[in-house]
Amino acid sequence: MVHPDTEVRVVSPEIGLGVYATKLIPKGTIMYVIDEMELIFPEGHRLLTDEHYRKHIEKFSYTDQDGSRIVSWDYAKYINHYCDRNSISTGYGFEIALRDILPGEQITDDYGALNIEESMKCYCGKSNCRGSVNPNDLLTYSKKWDEEIISALKLIENVSQPLMYYVDDVTKNNLNEFLKTGKNYASVQKLYYDKVKVAK
Repeated sequence: MVHPDTEVRVVSPEIGLGVYATKLIPKGTIMYVIDEMELIFPEGHRLLTDEHYRKHIEKFSYTDQDGSRIVSWDYAKYINHYCDRNSISTGYGFEIALRDILPGEQITDDYGALNIEESMKCYCGKSNCRGSVNPNDLLTYSKKWDEEIISALKLIENVSQPLMYYVDDVTKNNLNEFLKTGKNYASVQKLYYDKVKVAK
């Protein structure tokens, strides 16, 4: 589920749709959470072997750490990649705002944290553009991303959290333990789907 203070707009004819903030969304705000209405297709699901369904699932999904394809039931599936993204996935099963997101600003993510299967060219045009998004970006950049995520997590209790209700109790307890003690942080690296390890 995507943050309620957002809407879908056309970015450009080339890019298509994107998700935009309708109000100021402060740093530390949960932007997306996997809720109980998400469509989850585990590896081997019959629709993943059906060419007519697979192409749509692949276009609008990301892969979790277990290899399942997740398709958002709402318009979270239209969040685009920018290397200079303003939100990112965390090891807690939700995405968080890495900085204040202004009204009218596009909500962007880093697809490198979503277990993409093949490298993809990046056209974000930002000054820090990596040029491409790669399957191992999650491992390559996890240390840097964790630093940014921890900085945002420290603000999580100081800002309105309309999506907190949808975060499961185990995750809330793990997050609270980290916030109180600074221990047992769930690194973004936890999201990495290791196909080789799973295949063994």
